Amino acid sequence: MSRRPQSERSDWTDLDLLTREEAHGRLLKEIAETDVRLAELGDGAGAGDIGTDRDRDRDSDRDRDRDRDRDRDRDREERELLRSRLRALREAADDLTDHAKRG
Repeated sequence: MSRRPQSERSDWTDLDLLTREEAHGRLLKEIAETDVRLAELGDGAGAGDIGTDRDRDRDSDRDRDRDRDRDRDRDREERELLRSRLRALREAADDLTDHAKRG
């Protein structure tokens, strides 16, 4: 094992060298996966799960409302992150396509 710190080592076996077409394909796959996750989250306008009578009997209204608000906040934050990531992925895929057209 090398005595140099990991950050100073250069190991070509760790690099994943792709052709532009392979990189574009991976980007398209990740775009599709991100689109699916965004669809699962929805647009955030829904009323949320109101639960069953048994849930209502077991949980207090305040606890249920707090949990629902926390879940909505978490979903909103994830949607914002995924939308930003999706823009970046699409831009990178477009750049690869544009570069291939010029080349």
